[in-house]
Amino acid sequence: MLNSTIVIKIKQRLNKLDSQDYDNLECWQIVEAFNKAQVEWSRRQLHGINIVKEGDEQSTRRIDDLQALLVTSPITATDEEIAYSLPIPEDYFQWKRVDVYAKNNCCADRRMTIYLAEEANLNQLLRDDAKKPSFEWAETFATIKDNRVYVYTNGQFEVSNASLTYYKQPTKIQIQGCVDPYTSVETITEVPCGFKDDIIEVIIDEAVSILAGDIESGNQFSRGTETAERNN
Repeated sequence: MLNSTIVIKIKQRLNKLDSQDYDNLECWQIVEAFNKAQVEWSRRQLHGINIVKEGDEQSTRRIDDLQALLVTSPITATDEEIAYSLPIPEDYFQWKRVDVYAKNNCCADRRMTIYLAEEANLNQLLRDDAKKPSFEWAETFATIKDNRVYVYTNGQFEVSNASLTYYKQPTKIQIQGCVDPYTSVETITEVPCGFKDDIIEVIIDEAVSILAGDIESGNQFSRGTETAERNN
């Protein structure tokens, strides 16, 4: 869907297509509200805070709706003695999994099975014979802290290749010629939304609800909120 269509639909829902009063909307307000709506909608769907209580991959609808955000990125691992650390990409939104190939002095690359663990349980996990890193069983665990993923090896093996699969931040739309009041910079390129058109329709209702709340338009706020949730 074109950004110009998104703008028209938002103004139509707010009854502002031909408004010349003090509630007339600037283009940057529409962009900010739509981008905010994308993030709020995505967080609710991933966590299952929606009308059908379905979270990440709990139904084909959630899988289909959120697949546009799911990406895999190769990551360079850094040796940290008992673990290898992987930097989290700037567009990271939510965890999915980490894939690692490991090797030691006697064996070539082996794909490891990795479980995400709590940082609070690190010391216990490293001592637990059933859960500590094992090259023989090709299993280990990982934790997340300080914007990095730590894959623990306990000095048993080396990480030769790693990749991170995660949900990325929704693509922020940009409208050519729109001036950002926070930076006073004019947008020179058009950046469309990365979601499918049916999802964009839902996010438009979400954005309408945000804008209606900003301009204290109670009817449009209620309608936008209810419509966005009813179509999830």
